[in-house]
Amino acid sequence: MLNITYSQVGDYLLPNIVLGEPPDADHLTRYGMMRKSFLKQHRSISYNRLLLSEKLFSHCREVQQSAESRLEIMMEQLMRRDPPPNKTDCGLAWAAHMTMLRLIAEESILAKLVYDDAHV
Repeated sequence: MLNITYSQVGDYLLPNIVLGEPPDADHLTRYGMMRKSFLKQHRSISYNRLLLSEKLFSHCREVQQSAESRLEIMMEQLMRRDPPPNKTDCGLAWAAHMTMLRLIAEESILAKLVYDDAHV
């Protein structure tokens, strides 16, 4: 049987719950942190469920890895469909074109992975 200790807060006894340290919590990159922030702000029940079951960071890393691999694939597809200008001849045009392609790919990734409820 588990030995649970409680702390009295006002008239209530609250269990002393201690979560383990999340492994590699500091290694979340942009998409993982965006997913965590989205869950915390807009899906608090899912966020708390994942946090208390100690699956939050593994879930965020999974979304992060999926988003990064999908970004690579989509960038390759977009560059094949709409090739950028020569970088040495038109450096600014190349940078603008690549930025546009990245924004197109990221818009899809954010909608389908980071800000989606189906992955909770």
